[in-house]
Amino acid sequence: MIIKTVKQHLSRSPYQSLAAILVVCFAFFVIAVFTLLGIGSGIVLHYFESRPQISAFLKDEIKPQEIELMKAKLVGTGKVKSITYFSKEDALKIYKEQNKDKPLLLEMVTAKILPASLEISTNELSSLKEIAQELKKEPMVEDVIFQEDVITALSKWTATVKKIGLVLGVFLLLISVLTILVVLGMKISQRKEEIEILKLLGASSWDICSPFYLEGIFYGVISAIFSWGFSYIALLYATPFLVSFLGEIPIFPIPFLFMAEILGGLMILGIVVGFTGSILAMARFIRSTK
Repeated sequence: MIIKTVKQHLSRSPYQSLAAILVVCFAFFVIAVFTLLGIGSGIVLHYFESRPQISAFLKDEIKPQEIELMKAKLVGTGKVKSITYFSKEDALKIYKEQNKDKPLLLEMVTAKILPASLEISTNELSSLKEIAQELKKEPMVEDVIFQEDVITALSKWTATVKKIGLVLGVFLLLISVLTILVVLGMKISQRKEEIEILKLLGASSWDICSPFYLEGIFYGVISAIFSWGFSYIALLYATPFLVSFLGEIPIFPIPFLFMAEILGGLMILGIVVGFTGSILAMARFIRSTK
C-alpha cells in the first residue's frame, strides 16, 4: 500500500521528482569524485613515503667499517626508518634492469664507474632535510639526493583535496537536503486536503508520513546509484591516461570490490539525506497546520 502511494506521488509530479534527483545526483557525483581523488592521492603519497627518500652516493675508497659506522650514526638519530646499502654490483644490476631495452647504453657501463650508495627512509617527512645535511657532512659521501620537494608537494596536495572535498561535500549535502525538503514540501502542500481526509478517516501518522519518507529515500538511493555509475564510467574512461601518467605506482586496475564499497557508502548517504529531507518537510508541514 505504501509503495503504491509512493509510485502515485512520483507519477503525479515527475518533473519535480526529476529535479530533486538531478540535484542530489550531481552532489553525490562530486562527492564520489573527491573521494576517489583523496584515496588515490593517499595511495600515491604512501608509495613515495614507503620508498627510499634519500640517496647518498659513496666514494670509491670508502671501507666497509666506515659504511657500518655511518649507518649506526644515522640509526642513532632515531629519525631513520630504514637504511639499505647498494654495492657497485647492485647498482649495475639496477642500471641493467632500467635500461634493458637500450643495448648501446649497457655496453658502455661497468660496475667500476657506478657508485655504491645508501638508500634511506625517515620516520617523518620533516626529518628529510636534517638527515640529508648530516650525510653531506660525511667525508666519504660524494653526493646526496632526496625527494623532499616531491613528497612535500604530494602531502600538501592530498591535504588540500581532502579539505576541499570535505567543505564542498558538506555544502552539497546541505543543498541536497534542502532540495528534497522543498520538493517534498511542495508535494505535501498539494495534498493538504488529501492528508486532512486521511486523518478524519483514522489514518495513523505513520500511514500519512511514510510514503513521503520513502519518496525522500528513493531520491537519495537512485541519485547514489546514478552518481556512482557516472563516476565509475569517468574513471574507466580516464584509466589509460592515468596509467601512463602514474607509471609504476600500483593503483590500477581498481578492484570492483572497492567500487562496490563506494556504492554502498553513497547509498547509505543517500538514505540519510533523503530521510532527513523528508522528515524536515513533514515537520514543516505539521507546524504550519497547527
